[in-house]
Amino acid sequence: MASAKTAAALQRMRLDPDIVAERRVAATPVAAAPPMQRVPLNVVRQAHAANAATRRLVEIVGLAKLEAFTTRFYEKAFEDPKLDAFIRDHGEPHAKRFAAWIFEKLGGGNVWTAERRTRKMCPFSAHGQDFMSAHDRSSAHFAAWHSPKRDPQVWGEHFKLDDCRVWMRLHFWAARETGLFAEHPAFMDYYVRFIGHFVSVYERLAPPFARESARWSESPANVEAYLATKQMPDVVGVSPREALQQLPAAERAYTGSSASRPLWPYA
Repeated sequence: MASAKTAAALQRMRLDPDIVAERRVAATPVAAAPPMQRVPLNVVRQAHAANAATRRLVEIVGLAKLEAFTTRFYEKAFEDPKLDAFIRDHGEPHAKRFAAWIFEKLGGGNVWTAERRTRKMCPFSAHGQDFMSAHDRSSAHFAAWHSPKRDPQVWGEHFKLDDCRVWMRLHFWAARETGLFAEHPAFMDYYVRFIGHFVSVYERLAPPFARESARWSESPANVEAYLATKQMPDVVGVSPREALQQLPAAERAYTGSSASRPLWPYA
């Protein structure tokens, strides 16, 4: 049986406006938007919504480039001891699904929804309990919390701040290595804010760290130190209070999207 805290975390994820929106996939046409250099993060009633501007961003990048990016990310995640513990099966098409999700969420077409409708589910066991493989985002992360590769002491617990920070650093590093920051700066400007929005459902304290996570791989010294040990001692095991002190003062506050005067990534 899942613990009360895990059950509450799963229920919160199931009720997340973005996940609810994904379940119904609105059929309304994408609204027109004037050309602009910096695209505001488009969040409507706390859920991200594609529009003509986000569609242009993602169509310029293209699904193939996104899949190259997510493939590179999963190559890194599989080799990272903290992240790999959440990934039960390397053989599943993680990169293809993630790229399709990004493409769809930004307005490129319902490629992720189409794949999800035909996705086969299979049972698996972990620590004496039976589960089904993922069929959507909430079930995917529930399965990750219960991966048989996780330490029994933390098995079943939802993602913590250090998990999210390691994930974001490797994720944006993969984007950098595949040329997205250099070749598509407008897309990445939006995408860092996009991740800052979505990461909040996994850990409410994580959004302020998205910008730092994107900057991390700019430093060859950071990358070299990580590659030598596959560890991030400045992140793993660091308390939220200490972690916030690592950020520039201007990046520490977070309001969420429903505040009367929302801060980054919504401002």
